[in-house]
Amino acid sequence: MPTQTRRASGFLLWFAVLGGALAWALHLFVAWGVDELTCRSGNTSVGGIPIRGIVGAGVVVPGLITLAALLLAWRGWRRATAARDDDDPRMERTGMMLLIGLCANALFLSIIAAGGAAVLVLSPCQ
Repeated sequence: MPTQTRRASGFLLWFAVLGGALAWALHLFVAWGVDELTCRSGNTSVGGIPIRGIVGAGVVVPGLITLAALLLAWRGWRRATAARDDDDPRMERTGMMLLIGLCANALFLSIIAAGGAAVLVLSPCQ
C-alpha cells in the first residue's frame, strides 16, 4: 500500500472514531461558550451577528461533522466485517474501533441535537 494511501486511511479511521467527540467539543466552545460570555457582558450580538445565529451555527456545523464521522464509521465497519474472513488481526481491530466510533458518534450526534433543541426552545440570554 502506498504511503499516501496509508496516511489517508489512517486519518479517516481516526476521524471516524473521534470525529464526533471533537465536534462535540467544538459545539461546547462555540455554542455554549459564546452564549455565556456574550450574555454575561450584557450583549445580545457578537460583531453585529445575533447570538442565536452564532449558537445555531455552533449546533449545525458540529452536527454535520458528527454525521460525516458517523457515516464514515458505518461504511468502514461494514467493509471491515465483510473482510473478516481473512482472520487478519488488523481487520478485527479496525472493525472494533469503527464499531466504537459508530456508537460514540451516534451518542454525540444526539447530544448535539439536544443542544440544538435547547437553542430553539430557550432564549439565549435569560
